[in-house]
Amino acid sequence: MAARHAVISGASIAGLSAAFWLRRTGWEVTVLERSGTFRDGGQNVDVRGVAREVLARMGLTEAVKAQNTTETGTVFVESDGRVRAELPSNGPDSATAEFEVLRGDFARTILENLPDGVEITYGDTITDVAEDADAVTVTTTSGRVLHADLLVIAEGVRSATRDLLFGDQVDRRDLGIAMAFGTIPRTASDDSRWRWYTTTRGRQVHLRPDNHGTTRAMLAQAHSADLTGLDRADALAKLREQFADAGWESRRVLDGFDTSDDVYLDQLTQIRMPSWHRGRVCLAGDAAWCVTPMGGGGASLALVSGYVLAASLPTAGGLAAYEKWMRPLVQDVQDLPSWIVRVAYPRTRFGLALRKVADKVITSRPLAPLTARFTQVADTTRPLPPVEAHV
Repeated sequence: MAARHAVISGASIAGLSAAFWLRRTGWEVTVLERSGTFRDGGQNVDVRGVAREVLARMGLTEAVKAQNTTETGTVFVESDGRVRAELPSNGPDSATAEFEVLRGDFARTILENLPDGVEITYGDTITDVAEDADAVTVTTTSGRVLHADLLVIAEGVRSATRDLLFGDQVDRRDLGIAMAFGTIPRTASDDSRWRWYTTTRGRQVHLRPDNHGTTRAMLAQAHSADLTGLDRADALAKLREQFADAGWESRRVLDGFDTSDDVYLDQLTQIRMPSWHRGRVCLAGDAAWCVTPMGGGGASLALVSGYVLAASLPTAGGLAAYEKWMRPLVQDVQDLPSWIVRVAYPRTRFGLALRKVADKVITSRPLAPLTARFTQVADTTRPLPPVEAHV
């Protein structure tokens, strides 16, 4: 009997996890990635909840732990850098998790440990998909025609292939928060903590350590125009206008972004869909359910999705079983309180004063255990479905 063939579009965490587990369970796997090379770099992600068990089953716990960003805690700071409050950091799923790793380092670790036989093609992407009862046929920009038993769309939040096939089912929920991420030079004032600064007009500045001798920076503003459609120069000029008087390390970050080679802009948008599969096609990761950094846990959900997909396909439920197992984890993260953006990103001095009081209250000793629960994602008491490995 010929081995089943899966085509996976997207070579980040969700796509590579699917490739790992489908190959382990006997599938022939072809991965297509739009980027011309492996996409290194990126900001901090983490491995939480049941994703830690998936990582252990992959045999990659120590390999990922060795890529730790060196971050030891999370603090809220004032404009002069003084610490106002510190989030609980006692446990594997605290604000700074046990497994803190850069997105690129995490994805590369999976890539370098894929089972033999996974084919990865860079610089190619899907232009057309045709389905019939026996196969799904994929045509790419390079002219390749691939016949497969399964197509896994594991692209990003703005997935073109998802929109091609499921466009009328995609519910995009713009959270109204613009973010800019980048790598800047490390200075003597940087330490091992995630430092988080909030000021008026819905602005935040974040600095986080990495394990490459640099600092990962983020600028965020709520109630802001979408910057993703601007070219780099115009976007950076707009950020400089918005953050020129923000205080703390904002000017340093703006100056660092001017010369950074990995500045990335995002408009936080949740993706919600009534179904993540149709026929021989399924979605995974941000293409299916982008939870955004506001919800957190996107990398953990991406890692788990590949395992659950491979475990579910041989069962009677198939893709429906995959979706049934994953949905509760995703919904738990996506269902943000209606007030969260107003509180997290205050516009006025009065709102900022209330935010500072709230920070001290939620990090106080009596409430710290309750606050710690908000960082628990991909957490479930359900056992992972079994996987029967063949490779």
